[in-house]
Amino acid sequence: MSRTVIRGGLVITAADEIHADVLVEGGRVVALAAHGPEYALGWSESADRVIDATGKYVIPGGVDAHTHMDFPFGGTASCDTFATGTQAAAWGGTTTIIDFAVQTRGKSLRDGLDTWHAKSDAQCAVDYAFHMILSDVNEHTLKEMDLLVGEGVTSFKLFTAYPGVFYSDDGQILRAMQRAAGNGGLVMMHAENGIAIDVLVEQALAEGRTDPRYHGEVRRTLLEAEATHRTIQLARVAGAPLYVVHVSAEEAVAELTQARDKGLPVFGETCPQYLFLSTDNLAEPDFEGAKYVCSTPLRPREHQAALWRGLRTNDLQVVSTDHCPFCFRGQKELGRGDFSKIPNGMPGVENRMDLLHQAVLDGHISRRRWIEIACAAPARMFGLYPKKGTITPGADADIVVYDPHAEQIMSAETHHMNVDYSAYEGRRVTGRVETLLSRGELVIDRREFTGRAGHGQYVPRATSQYLS
Repeated sequence: MSRTVIRGGLVITAADEIHADVLVEGGRVVALAAHGPEYALGWSESADRVIDATGKYVIPGGVDAHTHMDFPFGGTASCDTFATGTQAAAWGGTTTIIDFAVQTRGKSLRDGLDTWHAKSDAQCAVDYAFHMILSDVNEHTLKEMDLLVGEGVTSFKLFTAYPGVFYSDDGQILRAMQRAAGNGGLVMMHAENGIAIDVLVEQALAEGRTDPRYHGEVRRTLLEAEATHRTIQLARVAGAPLYVVHVSAEEAVAELTQARDKGLPVFGETCPQYLFLSTDNLAEPDFEGAKYVCSTPLRPREHQAALWRGLRTNDLQVVSTDHCPFCFRGQKELGRGDFSKIPNGMPGVENRMDLLHQAVLDGHISRRRWIEIACAAPARMFGLYPKKGTITPGADADIVVYDPHAEQIMSAETHHMNVDYSAYEGRRVTGRVETLLSRGELVIDRREFTGRAGHGQYVPRATSQYLS
């Protein structure tokens, strides 16, 4: 049983900041001790490996609860595989991803889940779990929800968007929510009024408004707010909890805040692209704006203040990436002359932890809140805590030695995601991963990748720990 000691760092969790040494044995955290006592020094003498974290942060590995590796969409597929995507995640300080298995219409949930297990098996550099996308709510798939919860797939995503692809009507959503209320599952909602958006898309294209920026204009903030409000009310009728993904608009935050002020079990996630980018990017000339096409879309810059405020007040609990990369050449270009054909999605799994550390330096959030929204809260939300998301005896030794002073310039030249552009090209940030352990094994050792495909294990999940 290998023994590792991480010495001299500032251990930061969602609850504490303590100068402590960390003892790791057999892939788990065994103990923490204040710097200097003789027994902590004794740990080092008997250790197989001692990592010097002096002047560095020692933080839990990030939990990215929203990724789409090898995801078919719009006639193509996202260009990160589970192998490339989890390697990039590690470089960015993330040690667990929760990806979305997709039910194909007319087929079973089990069939979709098996497909995603086949894609990911023996491919991942870090640990992974699955949510289930429900494309077809019927008596058979409702019964399957119970079976999936029993084996550790405890969250189900539905869409009020994408008619003809993923869209569910209010009756189907209500039935799925009622089932989740009974089996302990958590319904995740992509909340945009897709029926109305399709009308606006058709009108925009007929009027010759075909550039990427119109993607943002037709997907109105009010249509995000309306769908958020509607699905909250459906969840109330069903007596079920609700998690709204990729919240981007001030009006949608207001709907979540109002529901939470009533004490309802309603939760919200936002993503770095909504915190750091805006419609200015969608409007970049020469079709460059296509790089920033995702749904929900980027919003005018003034919405960012409401998102940061929601993160500080806990009306938004989680920052995930919705990592769904499509290359500019050959994939995003499918929408030249018709913004509705641009594959929806952006890269980001490697950037999240560093961007949020920059937000600490910029005064938007505290250090502990950084760890809360990127590690602990997603782990609790999706039944992985305290195995994941913290540094405490018994937790998996998913640990990052993070250099808070290292400067980097984000660029497609240097990132590890399998995509030909960076959404943050040229952005200077301070802070980066120096060393990363996944279950006690070195995946990144002083800025050198030492991991391997197949180290990452599939992790069955408990039900949401915010509901028990």
